[in-house]
Amino acid sequence: MRARAATAVFLLFALVLGGCATYPTPVLARLSKEHAAVRSHVPVIIVPGLMGSRLADRKTGVEAWPGSTRKLLTSGYLSLALRIDPLTLEPKDDGLIATGLFDAAAGLDFYRKVVNALQEVGGYKRGHPGEPVTDHEARFYAFAYDWRQDNIMAVRALDALIEQIRRDYGDPELRVDIIAHSMGGLSVRYYERSGTADVLEGNYFPVTGAGARKLRRIVLLGTPNEGSVSAIHYFLNGYQVGLSRLPNVGVVTMPSTYQLFPHPQANWITTMRGAPLHLDQFDAEVWRRFGWSVFDEDVRRRIARHPGIWPAPDVFERYFKKHLERARRFVWSLDVPVGDVRLIEPLQLGGDCVPTPARLVIEEVGGDSVARLVPEQIQRPAPGVDYDRLMYEPGDGSVTKSSLLGEHVFEPSVSRSEHTDIEFDKSFFVCEQHDKLTGNVRFLEQLLTYLLSPD
Repeated sequence: MRARAATAVFLLFALVLGGCATYPTPVLARLSKEHAAVRSHVPVIIVPGLMGSRLADRKTGVEAWPGSTRKLLTSGYLSLALRIDPLTLEPKDDGLIATGLFDAAAGLDFYRKVVNALQEVGGYKRGHPGEPVTDHEARFYAFAYDWRQDNIMAVRALDALIEQIRRDYGDPELRVDIIAHSMGGLSVRYYERSGTADVLEGNYFPVTGAGARKLRRIVLLGTPNEGSVSAIHYFLNGYQVGLSRLPNVGVVTMPSTYQLFPHPQANWITTMRGAPLHLDQFDAEVWRRFGWSVFDEDVRRRIARHPGIWPAPDVFERYFKKHLERARRFVWSLDVPVGDVRLIEPLQLGGDCVPTPARLVIEEVGGDSVARLVPEQIQRPAPGVDYDRLMYEPGDGSVTKSSLLGEHVFEPSVSRSEHTDIEFDKSFFVCEQHDKLTGNVRFLEQLLTYLLSPD
């Protein structure tokens, strides 16, 4: 079995089975009866991951993501590509705003089941920022944000939400609980370490614990703590959306996607024999050398045909270089030693049974070095090399188990760098795919037991 992008067969299968109930189970039924005795009055915030928030035009209200079922199944979503300011090399305001969780659509369930479990089992009420809480009962809040933008923007919006919740509860010292999925977990970890400060302008990443002082418990679900090779795939091959694909040139416009890249110390690319190539994925010259992404001649021709959508090639290249470097610093900022600062040990939940992209392989073809993303692409396999084993690791199809645990490779005997300080001891794994983790019944059991247990 091999990790693959979403396919038409899978999507149609999900349309039939996506609404199946996940509870009650004996554990959740017990929690439902007992939650009044152990009820936590601490509010919970759900932080979704990439593509986890709905986006709509702020003036017309027309939804750009995900939109109708037909759009989800057939659109290439070029409207999601950000326009680039040639002077600042930053995205322009395109008028899209986050309007809520992408909880479910077309029979696919992303966050609806976790919301239902919080309400029906945990006894939480849905909270709305700006509404005072006077009954002393816990609320849950959905944190919607523009997942295309730099994660520091999400961090600052999260802090603003927490401050509003504090005002609503009438408690300026209130701490909240966080449930963060996928990329959302990276924003939460940054916030915990550095608060709302932007520490990515240089090579010094002070850890102040500014955000940690506003948090009580953190649950990270399918978070790529050491990055994801799948993100490299998006830059080379586009992002599968329904039955269509957002082209790689659209992905490149989104600063957050760079910040999903594998850690600088990760073994993410090898020779045909499996020897690490030690290439720097955050160096634009590496991409230029291989003719990848904005340096691909086909991509450059596509850009030239649509000057109203895409910037000039030289602007795109400078934008690309800037956000690669910023992503390098983002990744390191989550991994540097914390010193005497006390952070919150999160509960890590993830998948461990789906073959997940872990490495690319470079094959020489007619004098060209060609990136192979999956074993089926390899034309002349080297004798004795198991490419499934080389290119995949256990995970959830998008995030490897080793990345979730903060390990650069899936090999316990390999020592970690002295320049990193990341270790997760509280972890729980299920056999599940990345986009279905939030509805997994065993995850819901672990989540609610953790949130409802006494301090």
